[in-house]
Amino acid sequence: MNWNLYHRLLASAAHEQSICMETESGNQLTYAELAAISGRFAAYLSDCGVGPGHRVAAKIEKSIEAIALYLATLRCGAVYLPLNIAYTASETEYFIQDAKPTLVVCDPGQKADVAAICARSGGKVRTLDASGTGSLVQDAAPFPDAFCTVRRGKDDLAAILYTSGTTGRSKGAMLTHGNLVSNALTLVDEWCYSREDVLVHALPINHIHGLFVACNVTLAARGRIMLMSKFDVEHVLTALKRATVLMGVPTFYIRLLQSSNLDQAAVAGMRLFVSGSAPLLAETHREWKSRTGHEILERYGMTETGMITSNPYDGPRIGGSVGQPLLGVEVRVSDPETGALLPAGEVGMIEVKGPNVFAGYWKMPEKTKAEFRPDGFFKTGDLGKLDEHGYLQIVGRGKDLIISGGLNIYPKEVEAEIDQIPGVSESAVVGAPHADFGEAVTAAVVRKPGASVDEHAIVEALSGRLAKFKQPKRIVFVEALPRNAMGKVQKNVLRERFVDLFALKM
Repeated sequence: MNWNLYHRLLASAAHEQSICMETESGNQLTYAELAAISGRFAAYLSDCGVGPGHRVAAKIEKSIEAIALYLATLRCGAVYLPLNIAYTASETEYFIQDAKPTLVVCDPGQKADVAAICARSGGKVRTLDASGTGSLVQDAAPFPDAFCTVRRGKDDLAAILYTSGTTGRSKGAMLTHGNLVSNALTLVDEWCYSREDVLVHALPINHIHGLFVACNVTLAARGRIMLMSKFDVEHVLTALKRATVLMGVPTFYIRLLQSSNLDQAAVAGMRLFVSGSAPLLAETHREWKSRTGHEILERYGMTETGMITSNPYDGPRIGGSVGQPLLGVEVRVSDPETGALLPAGEVGMIEVKGPNVFAGYWKMPEKTKAEFRPDGFFKTGDLGKLDEHGYLQIVGRGKDLIISGGLNIYPKEVEAEIDQIPGVSESAVVGAPHADFGEAVTAAVVRKPGASVDEHAIVEALSGRLAKFKQPKRIVFVEALPRNAMGKVQKNVLRERFVDLFALKM
């Protein structure tokens, strides 16, 4: 069997005239046209010496041609390496030196930096801009549209995605064709996807959510993708009038709720709102249902595993829960220190096993070995608990655990209480260095527009809700929480900001 992701998802695309993608300017592309562009690109990549096992790095803006490049890389058997266009030259050099791509496709404005890096590491450089033009398109133009997709096995690499690297060296997660095929087809079934679906795509395409979930799932079902260069509240609301699905991060939903144009009429044709990549507040879940009549479907995944769990399409969607394991995926919770399995309701390390779990970290065999249990379960680094119905709740990252005075405190529990206080928009809780306690519970709080809630009010509100040792010793009000490109709160940034907060007490 040919496990090549392109073959499994799009083998018949060359004969299909339905609309595959459309841009903000109104340009439309059929599945047959997508197959032709990707075939032409694949032929050109092969002519450049790109073949099975070679890496193709892409540091480019979102466009139809960018997605065609991703598919072309798969078609010629190579390994796709998406990079955030916001990375600095030094960050980019690390990834290129580590992965040694045969070809790097970058935005024309970054060609000089990338070419200098490739001169030291090897590899060709071509360009592609946000409008879909550049030397890649020009050089590939003479090549034929037809291309025989290279046969790949289930365990052959399809992509390398580098982890965010908020602490330590970024690691390249190796994802196989089998990983991506299984995840895409499972989600098509789980979320009842069909060719009638129209997706509003406002996510970046250099990560799991925007590329392997949003694109792969929609393409597999032969749906339509409405490409948006970035998230804009009013543009998204306009697009929702013609769409059926929105995939986003919690920030999307928080900002949409701030628009007076959001109501049930605005989403009358929608059937599915998906949220992931960062925790969704239970309050946001409740407010969204109240305003729109729809429940957001929250799911859980990570770079190394693709999607792991999902709230059901048909069935109870529980706010604050990321749902149940996907078909074929096993999830368990263990004691982080001993590895002993924990019963329902107890907090521990989330571990996962299934066809979605990656092959390991690029050129890091010892790190790979350390992250897997002997029976094949991957230690996610996330803390959580399972309820009696198998629904998973994320408590936080293992590294975010606060140990104050020898007592364990899970930030998510404290954040959940703070977020319910009137006048609070959202919060993030971290441990700041403290001479007496080791770490002191510290909260960064964002007020709602016009709210005047202060530190005293929050302390008073928490006094009857949390044990004394869990209550913040300091509350710092901020305009916004620091977030990465996926909307995840960068708690390492907050820890650095608060490192001297208790200096006078030391």
